[in-house]
Amino acid sequence: MSNTLLVNVTGYEIRIGLLENGNLTEFYLERPAERGLVGNIYKGRVVRVLPGMQAAFVEVGLDRTGFLYVDDVVVNDAAMEKRLFTSEQENGNGRLSVHSDLLPGRRPLGMNIENLLTEGQEILVQIAKEPIGTKGARLTCHITLPCRNLVFMPMTDHIGISRKIEDEEVKKSLRDRIESLRPMGTGFIVRTMAENAPEAELEADMEFLLHLWSEIEDTAAKATAPCLVHEDLDLALRTVRDLMTPEMSHLVVDNRVAYEKILRFVNTFAPELTDKVSLYERHVPLFEAYGVEVDVNRALDKKVWLRSGGYIIIEDTEALTVIDVNTGRYVGKSDLEETIFKTNMEAAREIAFQLRLRNIGGIIIIDFIDMEDEHHREEVFNALQEVARKDKSRTNILRLSEFGLVQMTRKRDRDDLLHLLCEPCPYCGGEGLLKSRRSICYEIFRKITGDSPKKSGAIVKLKVHPRVADIMLREEPATIERLETQIGKEIVVVPTNAVHIKNYDIIWEED
Repeated sequence: MSNTLLVNVTGYEIRIGLLENGNLTEFYLERPAERGLVGNIYKGRVVRVLPGMQAAFVEVGLDRTGFLYVDDVVVNDAAMEKRLFTSEQENGNGRLSVHSDLLPGRRPLGMNIENLLTEGQEILVQIAKEPIGTKGARLTCHITLPCRNLVFMPMTDHIGISRKIEDEEVKKSLRDRIESLRPMGTGFIVRTMAENAPEAELEADMEFLLHLWSEIEDTAAKATAPCLVHEDLDLALRTVRDLMTPEMSHLVVDNRVAYEKILRFVNTFAPELTDKVSLYERHVPLFEAYGVEVDVNRALDKKVWLRSGGYIIIEDTEALTVIDVNTGRYVGKSDLEETIFKTNMEAAREIAFQLRLRNIGGIIIIDFIDMEDEHHREEVFNALQEVARKDKSRTNILRLSEFGLVQMTRKRDRDDLLHLLCEPCPYCGGEGLLKSRRSICYEIFRKITGDSPKKSGAIVKLKVHPRVADIMLREEPATIERLETQIGKEIVVVPTNAVHIKNYDIIWEED
């Protein structure tokens, strides 16, 4: 299978698309104005303990307090004040040693939140889930630090192996190698791409992670809560770290600064993949050249047509996502049951694909068309499971009920595509959605960048809705200045109520 990673970098956002055999299967977006928080580590202060919910609210310096469940609590003040690791010391076996009196704290089994935390207490926490809607970030004291081959868990005495490594002998070999290298009382998860990694590479990753954790502890000990202690890599480098495997055919990036940064990162952690990284320098925008722009816009539609003529409807609600399957224009040939079966089979594969592309998480209910044949129901269930195995996010799928419903869950750790690119519509009181003002703003910037080489004139006049003009003039003046320098033309923003908020006119004029 041919996999290509596209990295589109501008001053206002980073967009990444993963293509499998030419089809967009995953899409990632990060904007400096709305940068993701998962993986960041904070020194926080407990502001409220809730015995009735066995949880606590923790102030970490964000707009809303974070939420910390009792099962995610680890308390050890000494670990905040002293260095945990003494990497320079080695025992007779060459293993890195660790002071036993500084081992991370553990939550005694059965202890309640009120016995572990008090208001005003300072603790080290990590963002486990982004703030979503009105909910604050989900926090955990079980810190994890990922590298290319390993994930370090300083608060856990455990060795885990990726579920995608299936060979038992390989699992045992990896477990033995990590056991021989790790400091006592620490934990590591072996990632999928470490399956064939040499021991020297695993040891190098471990040394890097141990050193990083020591720096984090030193910073936390000197900091005053609430404050950020450690910020995860930006989206481009995280994606390279997590997705750039030997199976990846190509990585294409359209920004020279980002290209050189990615090259340095790959040279450090995976030098054998350097020749797969290339700089895109054509005039046609990268995502347009590969057809990704169209695919992203289609992924915002509620209705998704199937090749047979059937379709699925994807509805987002507060508590769950509902997907409905319909035969649509597909009427089959002569057998109704066979027509329904073929539509459901095609829908099962498309649904698994859409969940991954749109990053839909939480509870998902799928309403397949009723099938009388038990064998057909089993085949549809197996098809859904088979395609879902390619998904990196953990899924749990229950068998079809007698009503033709499938209940499933998909791990959610960040906003889905709909909430990333859209905001509640001011015209319908939030009942519907449209592209956010910032998304429209950046869409205009991309359009200007792409059309500029083909257009004459010294002035670019933008007729936009006043709410879009407001974000351009108040929050993006520096971006507009950079864009003017880049295209060599003056950009004039003209607010007008004559256009719908999602529409705009770009007029190229002579001076």
